Amino acid sequence: MMPLATWIDHLVVTAPDLALGVAYIEDLLGVPMQAGGQHQAMATHNCLLKLGEHCYLEVIAPDPTLAAPDRPRWFALDSLQPTSAPRLATWVAQTILIQAASELLHQQLGVVTPMRRGDLAWQITIPADGSLPFAGVAPMLIEWPREQHPIQRLTDQGCRLLQLELHHPQASQIEIMLSQIGMKDVIRWQTAAQPQLIATIATPSGIRHIEQAPG
Repeated sequence: MMPLATWIDHLVVTAPDLALGVAYIEDLLGVPMQAGGQHQAMATHNCLLKLGEHCYLEVIAPDPTLAAPDRPRWFALDSLQPTSAPRLATWVAQTILIQAASELLHQQLGVVTPMRRGDLAWQITIPADGSLPFAGVAPMLIEWPREQHPIQRLTDQGCRLLQLELHHPQASQIEIMLSQIGMKDVIRWQTAAQPQLIATIATPSGIRHIEQAPG
């Protein structure tokens, strides 16, 4: 089997309402987001922002026009209240051979599940209860088909992910897990009492930070 390789695919900002989440990111970063589409199986929809050649940001929310799914929504979206603030909830790591990577980690990042949005199709690990692995500090894994990735459809707005900082009581354990599946990107780890994510992003108007707040 070829060596496993894994890298940052995208950041996930959750919100109870998509327009609310998009307004939060556009106000913070000063650039427009692009429409994504609907995830029928999860009754969610999203908007996207390019953060470099291989990385993007996603705002995702329940889609009230779709029938509720017969399973918990992903990214802990069912736990949001109408008054919940948009937040950096977690991140997703792209990998090759997702089934092998998931099994190597004993499915601690979720069960490999086929998913699609319009004409895009992929595989992603999703915890059965819809929760966020390690409170969102550990990623869900994703594998895109060769030559197909949503970033190819995104306009460059001049934003770049500079750093992803991960705080967690089990930070060293998560770091070891990701090293086992060939994490290539440099991530700053810190053992801390409370889980937290901090993304540092360069924008046309300066450096901005998106943080994971309790929610």
